[in-house]
Amino acid sequence: MKYLDEFQNPELARRLLDDIRSTVTRPWALMEVCGGQTHTIIRHGIDQLLPDDVELIHGPGCPVCVTPLEVIDKALEIAARPDVIFCSFGDMLRVPGSDRDLFQVRSRGGDVRVVYSPLDALKIAQQNPDREVVFFGIGFETTAPPNAMTVHQARKLGIPNFSLLVSHVRVPPAIEAIMMSPSCRVQAFLAAGHVCSVMGMGEYPELADRFRVPIVVTGFEPLDILEGIRRTVRQLERGEHTVDNAYPRAVRSEGNPAAQAMLADVFEVTDRSWRGIGTIPASGWRLSERYRDYDAELRFSVGGITTKEPAACRSGEVLQGLIKPHECAAFGTVCTPRTPLGATMVSSEGACAAYYLYRRLGTTPTPQEASPVV
Repeated sequence: MKYLDEFQNPELARRLLDDIRSTVTRPWALMEVCGGQTHTIIRHGIDQLLPDDVELIHGPGCPVCVTPLEVIDKALEIAARPDVIFCSFGDMLRVPGSDRDLFQVRSRGGDVRVVYSPLDALKIAQQNPDREVVFFGIGFETTAPPNAMTVHQARKLGIPNFSLLVSHVRVPPAIEAIMMSPSCRVQAFLAAGHVCSVMGMGEYPELADRFRVPIVVTGFEPLDILEGIRRTVRQLERGEHTVDNAYPRAVRSEGNPAAQAMLADVFEVTDRSWRGIGTIPASGWRLSERYRDYDAELRFSVGGITTKEPAACRSGEVLQGLIKPHECAAFGTVCTPRTPLGATMVSSEGACAAYYLYRRLGTTPTPQEASPVV
């Protein structure tokens, strides 16, 4: 497949690393705001190959990880009802709620189904008119458009037994919240290319100017990451703070107007709670008044659920970039992918899972071990 070999070329990786080493003259801290990028960085040892003066901070870029505990508990309560078929992507089934997960609900008789598209859930609703069908709609700007389109289709086709449990969040307000935190050490951002392919880059220049931080839109292959870091370090060394598109093969400055129009029709911006972080103003979406009848939270009256995070889980600090996963005392002991305390360990894009699966802690990899080529 095109781009797999080109963007995992070890010789090109060495050239990019040499360029970064020759450019950097002082310590810099960069945050990647995408769980997929975090896994690429840790899996290929990119963070260990960089010069010591370049630190990568893992941000709240995993959509599963930032879904708040109270939303998971709402999903669990709805899924346990005998008249409900609860549909979700597979990565949500083992995310722990307060006392169980969706797998456990299914083992106790709940009709919980893994689907590969929200349209699959809509089809199930058509096939089961006597059952309520709920799709668990989570994620950033990348998964919001197909979920919006599905609700639009449900209304257009007159399918009354379909609803959406919404937990969609937006990246730019999260960047703003990170920069306004008193404990913030971030000096630049690697922005998620797939988010910008939908929403474009229009919201980032104001953030770059206000906080005087470079924001470089970056892809997901090893060379994408290294090129993003190279461009970011060059800006930092020059005292610049602009928005730069290092992923032009997928991202246009205006994004995807059709997807944006669908979002504007079906959703409206609202405050959202982020797991381990708290409420960030204007950081998410909810169904607009026109589509409010399809809101599962209202349909099943689960809006009053409150929760408390496990004391031993420090996933909130991981998501804010305050600690690395292995600095949590529970990491790899009481908290593993089989027995996760938080979503950052169970999610396929979680930082804790990446460290558990790929990181050789306390060792420096050889060039062969840490090569940006699998």
